[in-house]
Amino acid sequence: MDDIHIGKKDLSFGKYIDFVLLLVNEEWSVIKGKSNLYTRTGDKGTSSLYNGERRSKHDDIFHALGTVDELSSSIGIARHYCIRDDNGLSENLKEIQCKLIEVGSNIATPRNSSNENKLSYTSFDEENVTILESWIDHLDSKLPPLKNFILPSGGESAVFLHQCRSVCRRAERVTVPLVESGIAESTVGKYLNRNDVAIIVRLSDYFFVAARYAAMSGGFSESFYKHGRENRLGELVTRNLKSSD
Repeated sequence: MDDIHIGKKDLSFGKYIDFVLLLVNEEWSVIKGKSNLYTRTGDKGTSSLYNGERRSKHDDIFHALGTVDELSSSIGIARHYCIRDDNGLSENLKEIQCKLIEVGSNIATPRNSSNENKLSYTSFDEENVTILESWIDHLDSKLPPLKNFILPSGGESAVFLHQCRSVCRRAERVTVPLVESGIAESTVGKYLNRNDVAIIVRLSDYFFVAARYAAMSGGFSESFYKHGRENRLGELVTRNLKSSD
C-alpha cells in the first residue's frame, strides 16, 4: 500500500487509518487488511487516544471529535448538491473534509501529554489557515457587498452550506477550550475559529461566503432579515391603503 500524503508529512497507511478511526470515535483494529468493527475495548465507557491514553467517552476531546466528524458529514451533503449544481465549490469542500481529518488527529493527540514523534505526525500546519483565507477572499471578491443580515436560503447548495456554518460554529465552541488548555494546537483553533479579531476569515466564514456564492451561482435571490417593527409597519401601510380604496 502506498503512503498517503497529509499536509507536508508522508504517513503510512496504517497511521492514516488510525487518524480516521480516531476522528469518528470508533475503536477498530486493522489486521491484514480486514477491519474488525468492534473490539469490545470501549465497552466500559472509555476510548483510546492516539497517544495510548484512555479517557471517558464523555471527555471534552471526544465531544470535539464527534462535532468535527458531524461537520464533515454535513459538508458531504453540501458537496453533493454543489457537484450537482456545478458551482465550482466541490473540490474545496473535499479538501476541507481532508483537513478536518488532520484536525481530528491533532485533537486526539494531546499536545501536553504525547511524545515528540506523535506530536510531529499530527501537527497542523499554519499554511492550512493561509490557504483557507485565500479561498474566502477569492469568493468574497465575486459577491455584492453585504448590508443586511441574511437568512439561510438560496437553493439547496446554499442552505446546506449554511448548515455547515452552523455546525462549524459549534465545533469552534467545543474545540477552543482544548486549545486554551494546551490539548490542541493553536493552528487548529485558528482554522475553526476567529482567534484574532483583526482577521475574520476562518472556516465558518468560508461557509458563509460559499453559501452566498452558491446562491448567486444558482440564480437565487438572498433573503434578508427585517426587524419585526418594520414588518408590522409594512402590514399597517398595506391595510391603510386597502381601506382607502
